[in-house]
Amino acid sequence: MRAMPRADTSPQEADEALMLRYAAGDIAAFDTLYTRHETGVWRYVFRSVHVVEVADDLLQDVWFAVARQALAYQPTARFKTWLFTMAHNRLVDHFRTSKNHVSLERADTEDDADGQLQLADTLAADSGFGPLRQLQSREQAAALIRAVESLPTVQREAFLLQAEAGMAVEEIAHTTGVSFETAKSRLRYARNSLRQQLQEFA
Repeated sequence: MRAMPRADTSPQEADEALMLRYAAGDIAAFDTLYTRHETGVWRYVFRSVHVVEVADDLLQDVWFAVARQALAYQPTARFKTWLFTMAHNRLVDHFRTSKNHVSLERADTEDDADGQLQLADTLAADSGFGPLRQLQSREQAAALIRAVESLPTVQREAFLLQAEAGMAVEEIAHTTGVSFETAKSRLRYARNSLRQQLQEFA
């Protein structure tokens, strides 16, 4: 009798179980993890490098790292936290070794309306950013994206790790190598700045 798919009642536990299954040789488990988290990781990386091709390359590097480290993986933290920590580390390496700074300018065509609204929904979901929960128009979503991208790097990084990866303050602090209070402060400044920039939509 064919086994029925396990109900995904606890997404974080399911991620960890999938990673352990992949480490044991279940390729389909990797495909599920990739499908589940590809978009969130890509958005996090892209909001940092602002160039689609670079984001694509870095995303590939991150998932190669997942594959390489599969046998050593231990579910001591949430899979999503582990995954986004690797993405953060890859970004750090990228900026450390890159000789040319990528342009902060991006063409309007690099984000379609669906992508803008998807990011807006993600940012509003679990980020403690209540006034943005009702964003629906392309104009509002585009304004949110511009506001996020205008944040200082460390504030944007902390905010996106919470918004895209659902990280708690403790996890953000661990991922970025700072104290709890520093991570908390960065999030607070980021939220205050975004609220100030988006008052007309509040």
